[in-house]
Amino acid sequence: MFHRSLVLLTCILCLYAAYYQTVETRSLSVDQLHDKIINDSTLVILDVRTPEELTGPLGKLDDVINIPLQELESRLSELEKFRNQEIDVICKIGKRSAAATDFLLQNGFNAVNVLGGMVEYRTKIGNNNDSTE
Repeated sequence: MFHRSLVLLTCILCLYAAYYQTVETRSLSVDQLHDKIINDSTLVILDVRTPEELTGPLGKLDDVINIPLQELESRLSELEKFRNQEIDVICKIGKRSAAATDFLLQNGFNAVNVLGGMVEYRTKIGNNNDSTE
């Protein structure tokens, strides 16, 4: 009995470690995102803020797909054509995008969270190569 419990505990710890290692490696900085915006014509950016936030002071990046986090599950089919591409997920500060990234990963997408979100992007990068419409 003790041996089975030890094996089970070991398996759980390994899965836990693998999950968190995956989540940690599934992120990029705003500097890395900016480099991709400049150099990658196939870039897919999902902004999970509300439409009102996209027209607010932080604005939005060019050519983003906007699906608010609270609508992501019901609108997941809209991302199906990007299933084989990396989807960089952004929000205001990185919390909603982290949740969206986890959800997308659980549903078989190749998603990456943008750390610091639009607040950090505007602080470090400014308004270059994007719009504030």
